[in-house]
Amino acid sequence: MKILWAMLAALFAALLWATPVAADSRALSHPDRQILVMVRHPPDHFRPNASYGGGGGYGDLQARSARERIARRLANRYGLALVDAWPMPMIGVDCFVMAVPDGRSTTQAADILSHDREVAWSQPVGLYSGQASPSGSPNDPLFAAEPAASQWHLADLHRIATGRGVKVAIVDSGIDSRHPDLAGQLLVRKNFVADRPDAAEQHGTSVAGIIAARANNGLGIAGVAPGARLLGLRACWQDGPGITSTVCDSFSLAKALYFAVSQNADVINLSLSGPDDRLLAEILKVALSHGTAVVTAFDPKRPSGGFPATLRGSIAVSDATVAPQAERVYIAPGRDVPTTEPGGRWFLVNGSSFAAAHVSGLIALVEQRQRSGGLTIVTSRAGPIDACATLLRVASQCDCACGPFQRPGARAAR
Repeated sequence: MKILWAMLAALFAALLWATPVAADSRALSHPDRQILVMVRHPPDHFRPNASYGGGGGYGDLQARSARERIARRLANRYGLALVDAWPMPMIGVDCFVMAVPDGRSTTQAADILSHDREVAWSQPVGLYSGQASPSGSPNDPLFAAEPAASQWHLADLHRIATGRGVKVAIVDSGIDSRHPDLAGQLLVRKNFVADRPDAAEQHGTSVAGIIAARANNGLGIAGVAPGARLLGLRACWQDGPGITSTVCDSFSLAKALYFAVSQNADVINLSLSGPDDRLLAEILKVALSHGTAVVTAFDPKRPSGGFPATLRGSIAVSDATVAPQAERVYIAPGRDVPTTEPGGRWFLVNGSSFAAAHVSGLIALVEQRQRSGGLTIVTSRAGPIDACATLLRVASQCDCACGPFQRPGARAAR
């Protein structure tokens, strides 16, 4: 059947797509005109922690060259333009980006490629967005009331743990590593967005501040896990004025996530939402199998909160401005949250993006106290996360207390 599909696909290409793709700058640079084509390769060529491709390598350059030739042959066969490539040996494929000319459907092109015997699968590039909401309060950088300070008893949490030694990967827009509240907090800062200049942007900088802004430095705010160290992985960009214009594409996300897994991140924060995506799901499944906590933002506008919140094993978080549609969604602070802004400033943010950042910080505190075993997030009777009870569960032999809380309900997160 697959051979028949390949013959039909080749015939279809010959009849309708015989003209090679023109050097259409829009198709070459716009993710909505691109598809991802996965070409298989044997996993035994992968060498962990090698430098090629930002986190994986090959012992056989000749084999890699052969896969590149396959990709070029496929592009020519179906009238596409080869744009980019990224090796992903952990999931047994090379990922090639191909541009589809205007006037042709990316969904149809991906479907045809998926039935070619030289292709593992193909899919259109997906677009994702940060889950920030417009602020309902004045954008006052001196506003000092962090919701976690009262709701989560943050000062008490920090007497038990600060996240020391825990690596949190923030897959987001660019983080301002020179911000005085973030100076020294980033282990790595890498840009995975092609054809766009690197930049310090609002969404990623805001998420980073909530997770790990420096504490006791006499400036701004204290992050939930100020002792954690961040992997700032830019896979999104600001596509207009304001924090709500943050967008990402699935190829940039795949590269950043692959890097996060290869670097053994303890927590991956994904404050974004979009369509289901097989490639991203495959990479995140590897992360989950390694014991990495994957924290995601719940999008009330999408069925079941959108992807990756729908991925089994991920930790979906809402700011509770809209009642969650899924039973397994956690509720955390996400309204009028003061945090870091590029340029050494502070401002207020709203949305499930920032609720997710709170939970990533909390998990970093838990990971410091308990490096192995399942993660259990405790919720109060009213529904929101009880951060104190969550941390005290793993603070064995701890002569400590953490703010008053009601009788909790424990929910295993992974």
